Amino acid sequence: MKGSREKKSTGARIKIQARVMLDDDIAFGPGKAELLTAIQTTGSISAAGKHLGMSYRRAWLLVDSINRCFQQPLVETATGGTQGGGTRLTPLGTDVLERYQQLQQDIRALGEKHFPKFKPLLRKKPIPPA
Repeated sequence: MKGSREKKSTGARIKIQARVMLDDDIAFGPGKAELLTAIQTTGSISAAGKHLGMSYRRAWLLVDSINRCFQQPLVETATGGTQGGGTRLTPLGTDVLERYQQLQQDIRALGEKHFPKFKPLLRKKPIPPA
């Protein structure tokens, strides 16, 4: 393979991920859900970004995008002070994250129900490109 990483063989599977769109912007999707989950765990945009292997700037831009797409912010930050600041999900942020996780679960279940109709039609491995 020309300079690309070798792919692991994972066999046939179905992968469906929901994205909530607002015009051409992804208001919410799997990456933003991961980031909100990491913010919930770490209490910090910086630490959440590090945990996910992204820069603080990228994490901040995603948070900004999320907050601009919803009627109210999903993430709020507090600066410095005696408590040292931090970041947390708003009640709406927690609600949206839970709704999205439920949507993903429902979609996965539907995909798994229909995948057996496709699996027998697939090759064991794809034919390499010419």
